[in-house]
Amino acid sequence: MKLSHSSISILLFLCSIPVMASDVVWYNGTKPVSITVSDGHDKVVDVALDMFSSDMQAVTGHKANKKSNGTIEVYQLDRLTDKDFQKVERYGVPVSKFIAKPDAFYLANANGKIVIVGSNGRGTAYGILELSRLAGVSPWIWWGDVKPQRRNFLSLKSGFSELQSPDVRFRGIFINDEDWSLRRWSHLTLDKRQPSGSIGPRTYKKIFELLLRLRANMIWPAMHPGTTPFFLVKGNKEVADSCGIIIGSSHCEPLLRNNVGEWHKSMGEYNYATNRKRMIAYWEERLKEAAGMEDVYTIGLRGVQDGPMLGAKTRSEQRSLLQKAIHDQVKLLKQTEEKIDKRLKKKQHETPNMVFVPYKEVLDILDDGLQVPEDITLLWPDDNYGYLMRLSDKQQQQRRGGSGIYYHLSYWGAPHDYLWLCTTQPGLIWSQLDDAYKHHADRMWIANVHDPKVAAYQLSLFMDMAWNRNAVRGNDVESHLRNWLTQQFGAEIGSRALPLMQEYYHLTSIRKPEFMGWSRVEEYGSKYPKGITPVQNSSFSYYDFGSELETYLSQYLKLKKDADELSDLVPFDQKDAFFAAVGYPIAAAADMAVKQLGAQEARTISRAGTFHHDEEALEAAAASCDAYDDIKSLTARYNSMNNGKWNGLMCDTPRDLPVFDKPALPDTLSKEERVNYRMKMDLSDKVDTEDAVAMNASHGGEIQGPSETIDMLGHSMKALRLSAGTSVTYRFYSAQQDSAVLYLAFVPVHPSGKGDLRVSVSIDGGTPVTLSVQARPKAEEWKEAVLRGQMLKRIPIRLASFQANHTLTVTAIDDGVIFDQWMIDSDTNRDFYMIPIKVGSINYHRIINKK
Repeated sequence: MKLSHSSISILLFLCSIPVMASDVVWYNGTKPVSITVSDGHDKVVDVALDMFSSDMQAVTGHKANKKSNGTIEVYQLDRLTDKDFQKVERYGVPVSKFIAKPDAFYLANANGKIVIVGSNGRGTAYGILELSRLAGVSPWIWWGDVKPQRRNFLSLKSGFSELQSPDVRFRGIFINDEDWSLRRWSHLTLDKRQPSGSIGPRTYKKIFELLLRLRANMIWPAMHPGTTPFFLVKGNKEVADSCGIIIGSSHCEPLLRNNVGEWHKSMGEYNYATNRKRMIAYWEERLKEAAGMEDVYTIGLRGVQDGPMLGAKTRSEQRSLLQKAIHDQVKLLKQTEEKIDKRLKKKQHETPNMVFVPYKEVLDILDDGLQVPEDITLLWPDDNYGYLMRLSDKQQQQRRGGSGIYYHLSYWGAPHDYLWLCTTQPGLIWSQLDDAYKHHADRMWIANVHDPKVAAYQLSLFMDMAWNRNAVRGNDVESHLRNWLTQQFGAEIGSRALPLMQEYYHLTSIRKPEFMGWSRVEEYGSKYPKGITPVQNSSFSYYDFGSELETYLSQYLKLKKDADELSDLVPFDQKDAFFAAVGYPIAAAADMAVKQLGAQEARTISRAGTFHHDEEALEAAAASCDAYDDIKSLTARYNSMNNGKWNGLMCDTPRDLPVFDKPALPDTLSKEERVNYRMKMDLSDKVDTEDAVAMNASHGGEIQGPSETIDMLGHSMKALRLSAGTSVTYRFYSAQQDSAVLYLAFVPVHPSGKGDLRVSVSIDGGTPVTLSVQARPKAEEWKEAVLRGQMLKRIPIRLASFQANHTLTVTAIDDGVIFDQWMIDSDTNRDFYMIPIKVGSINYHRIINKK
């Protein structure tokens, strides 16, 4: 049985609650928590016990003590003596139900004891840390500076028993693009004695402890240029082993090698067509070095620094060369392991864990006929923006190696990086992980993060779903966010923070803060150096009845104000935790919007040669400059939290892209002028849109067929996922006649297979129009879609002049269409970035329908 945070909370008993005679009291307010551990256990169990002891000090004021007859008894099933095994059986532990399940644990009130039994070392560690959770300890106690509530009494309810095991076998993170955050912070704090560029064992120890608390078991270590490779830093390998963390390597790093830092010019060109023997020897060196570790080996071939492979020009040549490399790597891996087993006089290993990642052009090569051995896991990537590119079809689902997903929560690359704040919508994460489960992609899940602290909530959601596929429901994702906020800050602050974070994910879904300059990267062939375009005016529209820009800014300013007011209510010992998880991302995102859009207003309002005489332009420019300064102040505060514990972790200018520069204003504004002028903004978001009819897809439609509403997804924050054949019909009134434009907005997901995502659209029962609502990565339509968070389709239509009551019917032709919003506008010459949403009989220029 797997319980949610809310159901677990009832198991905690405080001194004010009567205790039944058969409840186990494990802290009575005086004596420290006592714990007994069986002799046979892995090092990771000792790591978890140390963490648990520290947790108990935070909760009770006393470290936990190891005793020969402790109230808590801990056993590792695969290392038990016969005597201990018999004892476990006497406790009624259902050994047969989880003995063969890796990383499983059983936790129960049994015969006056709290009994924790893990199927292996990690499972035992998870069981110990589950007891910390029951005591109110957040997994983010260290990384999030979360202070647990002090307890005077702890007991476990009579009859309580819980058996947990993971639904995904390998669950982990890829530390990537660490240049401006984790690597710098590591050198300034935990690993000062390491050379610059090294992430050492003290930092990795903290990362691994977090992974254990999140019930993860795997890492792809940091590998960016300038970072010393993981295996070359003394102590990294050993601390991974002690924490039970499985080591792998990214999609472009075969057989645990870090090509960026370990392949040298003296070895020749990294070209398998011309330098095969040297590359095989290079891989074999690492396999011998990693002997005895629990690893997952990446199979495949790309360029040294995540570029296309050398030695092949045509698709046919790429496929042939990659096919040969895969054959040689698998042969080398199996032969090396057999030799090691023979030397160590060990029994024959099972087939080594291998994974193949069809990332970027490799997916096209796979589609072109590449043969991947059956025992290799297919790790399907997203498009770098959170939308899964592909999942296994029915035939691929039969593979012995199974499949999994590689999922980005941050990214460096085209059309634009997002390496500052983590703003991926919770509903998008849920929908993509749910799809993965439906297609049996449950062998391995890897989340790409540049820093786990910044991605705290999204990483928690990802790992919770990796552990338990039923942990979250699509129509109630907000409950998971509410529980998470409550776990960090308590019920009162958590409940008040929930609507703030919902609005944050709403506004950042319209435009991520990193995208607010409407600039791009890797626009090669353009006139701009390195393909990085400058900041330009937004696509927000101005109308005679209002402005999308002003509406968006007013919503952000209100959100920032509300967050500031809530911050005043946060207890002192929770200030840093609240600022990192709520205050900083909200304020910084709002400031970025004000900085860029205020500067745009100053540029567009001012008249040539008269800027200093235009008060409105001065007000906008002053607000823009103030917002830039505020981002700097907020970041300095972040890096000074907890007496400098996070010094260097937060960077508000990753890669020094134009969007992070000082605002581009039409003229220099003196400090004195900035003091005198402040942007006077109307916080009302009402806009008269008499000529437009608009609706969120999940509101007001008559649905025929299977569908699902997904919380916190899309600009509507309640997008509608449709199965093939499902139709939704909307009835609306419109006094307008003749020519109009129908806008249809979809979440820009991809089909799970090689097919398409299509819908048919009909007005007033007329002839349906078929549309494709997917876009291929690198295409202009895809770039626009991921930058705005919507795939927007426009259809010229004609409304019958003899009727005012109309119907719109949208039917999904293919599975997986996610419908967000729609609008009909009689003005065919104007365009919208944000679709106005109709609430009742009044049109509001807002994205979320709160009724």
